Amino acid sequence: MTTGVIKNIGWLVNIREQYSLLKGAALAGLPVLANAWLRIREGRILEWGPMNTLLVHDNEQVWDAQGGAILPGWCDSHTHIVFAATREEEFVDKIKGLSYAGIAAKGGGILNSARRLQSTSENDLFNMAWERLQQLMHLGTTAIEIKSGYGLTVADELKMLRVIRRLKDTAPIPVKATFLGAHAFPEEYRSNHEAYVGLIISEMIPAIAKEQLADYIDAFCEEGFFSAEQTERICRAGMQYGMLPKIHANQLHLSGGVQTGVKLGAISVDHLETMDRPAIETLAASDTIGTLLPTAAFFLRMAFQPARDLISAGCAIALASDYNPGSSPSGNMNLVVAMSCIQMKMLPEEAINAATLNGAYAMQLQNETGSITAGKLANLILTHPIPSIAYIPYSFGTNLVKKVMVRGTWL
Repeated sequence: MTTGVIKNIGWLVNIREQYSLLKGAALAGLPVLANAWLRIREGRILEWGPMNTLLVHDNEQVWDAQGGAILPGWCDSHTHIVFAATREEEFVDKIKGLSYAGIAAKGGGILNSARRLQSTSENDLFNMAWERLQQLMHLGTTAIEIKSGYGLTVADELKMLRVIRRLKDTAPIPVKATFLGAHAFPEEYRSNHEAYVGLIISEMIPAIAKEQLADYIDAFCEEGFFSAEQTERICRAGMQYGMLPKIHANQLHLSGGVQTGVKLGAISVDHLETMDRPAIETLAASDTIGTLLPTAAFFLRMAFQPARDLISAGCAIALASDYNPGSSPSGNMNLVVAMSCIQMKMLPEEAINAATLNGAYAMQLQNETGSITAGKLANLILTHPIPSIAYIPYSFGTNLVKKVMVRGTWL
């Protein structure tokens, strides 16, 4: 069916004829049309209007929303969904009081995931990641970024990125790939960090570029991991091959990751649990997006990101899940949106904008998705009937997603 119309939409959310990256106070503006219809042609949004103006065309499929809301699908701009095994044993260790360092001493953490991935075939990794992606799509995620970083060798980083490319080629939703070889130092480089940085720059990046496997380059800029100076060198090496930076910044300490990201013109700096006034002002004065990952802070029992301070300063904010086996084993963006309102005091309108339009900007997909705009992909969430938009984060324990549409087809 090439053309269809959704009628009896209770709330048509985030409708924009024109759109731009939302910064500061602009995040609170969420255009909504009550009692609406939406027409789709060839998998893309065509037009919309109030129900009293609907004229159904001949041979046009009609879908009845029955009062449910229609939103653009969630745009999750930070995930690690290609992994070989879960790490719930570390979760139990944390409950028992073992520290991050203690878990690492037992062979846990990122290096645990790396060992498991290195011994897992590309096909098995693809099949596991594909199943996770299907689950996320049914929860409303209709655009996603996926990082490497559990390989930590040339061969295994390439293996991960080839899996991500297969997901790109197979999935009906947009998928972006990020090279995160600078995720942790492998055991054999524990006492020679510079040698591993050299391996990333001289061998990994050229090999990845040769196969055109990555859209972005990332580094975990953090004390005990990659310094701001090392992060800059790694990112500049990737930028020479067209990989734009997206940086893990300021999760545990004031690492300089925000300032480094802004200096490099990074698409986004992600995490931001630990921020001071200079970091906030630097971010606010740029077009780099601050991507907040509240479920990671929740899972690690850390202080949540200072969303209100960031928004008040005029920063551009996106929300993402950080779905990974160690610190955020959930990709449910509905929970991310709710937690952002409950724990970070974001308004429902701010959270929805941050998880849709600004999330699309954080993957350079703003011309394809993230808002109800003519010409964009018909990647949509249909909710059960709700009394208001605020009900979406308010009812955090209820799955309100009734159906998900991708490219004009219901899943």
